[in-house]
Amino acid sequence: MARYDQDNGECLVFTYKEGLLSAVAHDLKIRVGRWELTVDGEGADAVVRGTFDPTSLSVVCAMKDGAESRGTIGGRDLQKIEKNIQSDVLNTRRHREIGFRSTGVEESGEGYRVSGELNLAGRTRTISTQVRREGERLVAELRINQPDFGIKPFSAMLGTLKIQPQVTVRLTVPADAA
Repeated sequence: MARYDQDNGECLVFTYKEGLLSAVAHDLKIRVGRWELTVDGEGADAVVRGTFDPTSLSVVCAMKDGAESRGTIGGRDLQKIEKNIQSDVLNTRRHREIGFRSTGVEESGEGYRVSGELNLAGRTRTISTQVRREGERLVAELRINQPDFGIKPFSAMLGTLKIQPQVTVRLTVPADAA
């Protein structure tokens, strides 16, 4: 069994701004600080399981045109954003864990197609993603539509400043242990 976590891999969430006042907002790069992914078996017989701690999300930086824009957001604003994510968006007091369990793994090119059930904010939905090799890493990127999980995307100033319903989750792990 292969085991991955925040010590040998990385799980990031990217949010994207929209709305009339989006010029004063920021796209965000957010790190999941505590998570675990296990792969039991090989190839099409593999079972992938993951748990992610939503209380461990922390803003890494703002993003501008797809590049990191460090120092753009002050410390107080970072704390306020993280508090909003936990209390208003994900309701982490009620939903203490995000979980995933694969229902199918297929070899696909130089990687895999992984399908499964994602439990987020108390709702379970079927998802599927391509896992590809990037050098010495395996990378999975997944677009999640927040309303599918009953999550209302963050909105402020009467909706003139808001986060797009779709966020991108990017998970990377070492390829050699897979």
